[in-house]
Amino acid sequence: MAAVLGTSTLVLAGCGTGDDGSGKGSRPAGEQVTIRVPADAPTISDAVSLAQPGDLVLVAPGVYHESVKVDTAQVTVRGESRDTVVIDGQLQRPNGIVVTAPGVAVENLTVKNNTQNGVLVTGSAAAAAGTPGQGGYDTGDEPVTFLKSFLVSHVTATRNGLYGIYAFSAQDGVIEHSYASGSADSGIYVGQCKPCRIVVRDNIAELNAVGYEGTNASGDMYVVGNRFVGNRVGLTTNSDHQEKLLPQQGSHVAGNLVAANQQDSTPEQADGGWGIGIGIDGGSDNQVLRNRVDGNVNAGLVITATADIPPNGNQIVDNTFTSNGVDVGWTFPTATQGRGNCLRGNDLATTVPAQLATTASCPVADQSPTPSGTWESPRPPRGIPFTDVAAPAPQPQFPNATTTGATAVPAVPALPDIATIPLPSASLLADGALVRTS
Repeated sequence: MAAVLGTSTLVLAGCGTGDDGSGKGSRPAGEQVTIRVPADAPTISDAVSLAQPGDLVLVAPGVYHESVKVDTAQVTVRGESRDTVVIDGQLQRPNGIVVTAPGVAVENLTVKNNTQNGVLVTGSAAAAAGTPGQGGYDTGDEPVTFLKSFLVSHVTATRNGLYGIYAFSAQDGVIEHSYASGSADSGIYVGQCKPCRIVVRDNIAELNAVGYEGTNASGDMYVVGNRFVGNRVGLTTNSDHQEKLLPQQGSHVAGNLVAANQQDSTPEQADGGWGIGIGIDGGSDNQVLRNRVDGNVNAGLVITATADIPPNGNQIVDNTFTSNGVDVGWTFPTATQGRGNCLRGNDLATTVPAQLATTASCPVADQSPTPSGTWESPRPPRGIPFTDVAAPAPQPQFPNATTTGATAVPAVPALPDIATIPLPSASLLADGALVRTS
């Protein structure tokens, strides 16, 4: 990270010049008003400091050199133009936007060049403080404090040093229609929630170390209809002792395109994962349904153990696997062995161990030992600095961004009916992507 922070970068001029929270500007009179940046307040932070519940902070095109903290409930922060309203951390600030209040919506803007996260939504004071070197992890003895109710929609998060869009110690939220690239860890990350009641849908994550990661994210966790193409690893759901609420359980991964996750021009994650579509690492009771998993050179789907945490009761159902190094591989390099994992109705050619479609066909007994095998994995190439990842293509705009009022974020989002989510096409969300499938 020290080497990255020493890298020079082009300084862009814009309307926002600071984040001192001085409250410059004035709020229009009335209830549930629109505060315009820079017309009513010179910076986004100034406008947010003026906002009351139900207000819309509407940001004009420009490059804003600030870190914005939203700590007033039910405020919407929206750009007039997704591609030209840019919060640029200049590789000097840990976070672009930090949300610590319920019912907040962040919409239609770009966050980039932050040393940690593009957008952080959290109930954790430690994570919100952005302690250097901690990465927002919360491993103390204090009970978990959740932020409840949030929306991140039509956001572009690129070239951030940890996560693009990061929901940690948060519940009852939606991350949708967004784009994440150039994250040195994960493009979209959901961590430490139980029950989560979080929906991650219709997003593009490419050119990251990992497209999506759900760590200790359990209970009504839905990852549906996303494009995880062209990362080093497409998608993982896992248990990790660095966070609370172990073990991870009960995610629904459905209708996603997970392909070609072996891109060289991507940041390299510390554990060196590469060429994997979907990974379940010490996670249990997850449903992986009707995903299209194509062209991942190491493996399409891997189930493994996290140290002392076994993966149990995962169901892999009705997915299509094509042109992967191994379509489905189950391997336990430690003494920890999973139980009750099974497959049914998948279109696949190769498994490790062989014949898993027969020997581990759903349903299986909860205590049925999961077979394990090994295969030769390709050697990953060195990654590149997150600052060097290719710039995103133009992305779809939030509808009627300048004429629609503040967004009312529900206390609990409508959860998807996974039975209605179809197998995606190979061109899912291709119009906004740089990396295309063959």
